[in-house]
Amino acid sequence: MARVKRGIIKLKKRRKLKSLTKGFRGARSRRIKTAQEALLHSLQYAFTDRRRKKRDARGLWIIRINAACRAVGLSYSRFISGLKKQGVVINRKMLAELAAANAPAFQGLIELAKNNSDTKSKESARPSPQKA
Repeated sequence: MARVKRGIIKLKKRRKLKSLTKGFRGARSRRIKTAQEALLHSLQYAFTDRRRKKRDARGLWIIRINAACRAVGLSYSRFISGLKKQGVVINRKMLAELAAANAPAFQGLIELAKNNSDTKSKESARPSPQKA
C-alpha cells in the first residue's frame, strides 16, 4: 500500500490554529498544544458570554427603570405590576429608553401604574404603625 504523507494538511491545520490564536499572550499563541487548549477555552467563553451579555443588558435596563421610578416615589416592582394590571405591554428595553430619553412619556406610564386601583387598595389596606 502506498504511503500517505499528511504534511500539507497538518500544516494547514497549524496555520489555521495560529491565525485563530493571534493576539494571545506567550505560548498560548506559539505552541501548538497550548494554543489548541487556549482556543477551545476562548470559544467556550465566547459562547457563554454571548448569553451573559443579554442577561447583563436586562439587568441594566431594570436598574435604570428602578432609578427613574424611585425618583417619583414608586418602586420598580409596583411600577411593573401596575403596568401589567393596566394591560400595558412594553418591554424593559423600551421602558429604560423612555426613562432616559423621554421623561414626559415615562411620567405618563408612571401615572398609569400609580392610578391602578389594586395598588391603591393594597396601600390603604395596610394598618398604620401605632406608637405605644
